[in-house]
Amino acid sequence: MEEIGAGKTTFFNCLNEDVEIDSGKFFIEDNGKQRKMEAEDIGYVLSTPNVPEFLTAREFLKFFIDINKKRIKNEKTIDEYFDFMKIEKEDRDRLLKDFSHGMKNKMQMLVNIIANPNVLLLDEPLTSFDVVVAEEMKQMLKEIKKDHIIIFSTHIMELALDLCDEIVILNRGILEEIDKNNLDNEHLKNKIIDALKEEI
Repeated sequence: MEEIGAGKTTFFNCLNEDVEIDSGKFFIEDNGKQRKMEAEDIGYVLSTPNVPEFLTAREFLKFFIDINKKRIKNEKTIDEYFDFMKIEKEDRDRLLKDFSHGMKNKMQMLVNIIANPNVLLLDEPLTSFDVVVAEEMKQMLKEIKKDHIIIFSTHIMELALDLCDEIVILNRGILEEIDKNNLDNEHLKNKIIDALKEEI
């Protein structure tokens, strides 16, 4: 199968088992031991939010909590979850179809956080938010990354430097780790630009 672009979406879809991999395995380290990564280990926040638009935000959250009760640790009230994600009271009983792209993305992010997966995949997570909300989301991600593995894609190098412990470039299906202390290197800058061109 020939892919156009770097392969970022394919990589995420393989991790999420939406695409069957040709070879190799994904493992997660659990209490010092490696084990095969399972579907319940993963939460996936798509760049284009996918929410049931015929429900209100409250109905969607209640439905999600009801069907995932066994997975949810330290369950909170629906309004406590809304407060955590800074979703205004007047928006909580609105239909999701009337939400902006950024608000839908907030809801998608919220249900994945409630599910509390070990690995959270974020595809361009902050691009749909305004400056204030994006800063709130950055602070939230910094907080939850203490207890989770977060893998996110971004074209914004400053965001990667601010949030990430490790940075890799995916170019034509090849992952290459980048030394954060070596970003002034001209050769490295050119590699990053070439990788970004592949995505455009």
